[in-house]
Amino acid sequence: MTTPRMTELDCRGQVCPRPIIELARALPGVAIGDLLAVVADDPAARHDVPAWCRMRGQEYVGEESADDGAPRYVVRRVS
Repeated sequence: MTTPRMTELDCRGQVCPRPIIELARALPGVAIGDLLAVVADDPAARHDVPAWCRMRGQEYVGEESADDGAPRYVVRRVS
């Protein structure tokens, strides 16, 4: 089994709904099974990213911290 590739999307400084718009635009460029990490310092992203994943049938993997401590929300492309 291969390790999924992780692509990082920097949405620092962007406010709702921009991080979700950028996530929706970027995900088609990620291979099925690979990961897209959305780095977003907008507090709304903590709720918006998992909700978007549920609505779009993608897997919300969880929240991590980027190197600078900013929240990073990880999504696995399912379809």
